[in-house]
Amino acid sequence: MFPFHALPGLPALAFAALTAQAQPAPRPDPLNPAAAVPAVVTVSAIPRDARAPADKPVSWREANDTVARIGGWRVYAREGRPADAAPAAPSQPHTGHRSP
Repeated sequence: MFPFHALPGLPALAFAALTAQAQPAPRPDPLNPAAAVPAVVTVSAIPRDARAPADKPVSWREANDTVARIGGWRVYAREGRPADAAPAAPSQPHTGHRSP
């Protein structure tokens, strides 16, 4: 075992060496419009070959005509419901309250 008490300045020297390496690089001045900044690089989490192909854009009239041809919004509403689910019963007016 090394006798650390024989070198009293060793812990301070080791601490100074560690803190000198741990200091980050100086940041550019945010108020200086000419300050050099690193380039922004973005990487997609989805690989390019896994993305869905882009659909051909259609006019709103063509989209509305397509919806009307297949049955309107009710067809889209049924798509989200399981096939064995019964349609919701129409709501009944709430009665039983007396007005003052």
